[in-house]
Amino acid sequence: MAPHIEENVEELSKTSTSPIRTEGKGAITIRDATVDDAESVAAIGREVFTISFGYSVSEEDLQTYLQETYTEALVCEDIKDPLTHLMVACNADDKVLGFVQLIKGSSEPCVEDAENAIKLQRIFVHHESHGLGIGKLLIKMAEKVASSQGYKTLWLGVFEENIKAQKLYEKSGFIHVGEQDFKLGECVQTDIIMSKTL
Repeated sequence: MAPHIEENVEELSKTSTSPIRTEGKGAITIRDATVDDAESVAAIGREVFTISFGYSVSEEDLQTYLQETYTEALVCEDIKDPLTHLMVACNADDKVLGFVQLIKGSSEPCVEDAENAIKLQRIFVHHESHGLGIGKLLIKMAEKVASSQGYKTLWLGVFEENIKAQKLYEKSGFIHVGEQDFKLGECVQTDIIMSKTL
């Protein structure tokens, strides 16, 4: 990862349109998603979900979930939904490399008492863009946007077997506060709930 990424993120304004320079790798821009990004977001969603979780469910359940979650039309609905704030990370050519969502009004029992909480969801980065620090950039931007909107707590759910993601969240200041069931077709999995005070 480029040595000055986190420093540059800290200097971002509270909007989600500021370019972030990564040394030797061009500029990464995090901005609000538009409907023109829906196809790219859906493709990254399908790819990342399949690679990360496909092994843990049947092919039938996997395909059903992908069709119920990661189609261009459904991503367009998310982008237009006032309760969802979807942001994308793009390279200098405006190619979408990853995305993150903030979800208003979502909760779990273990975060019900958290002060003014908002959910951080789907921090997905295309596999060809791993190692650029984009996941950390997306988290930092989500934190800035949530804070600028008055939220005090950020929470998320992560698959119990996704140790790599859990370590990323821990390094970003999230702590384990509970668990929840995640039903995917006939399979019921356990998600670890993590939260962070902003």
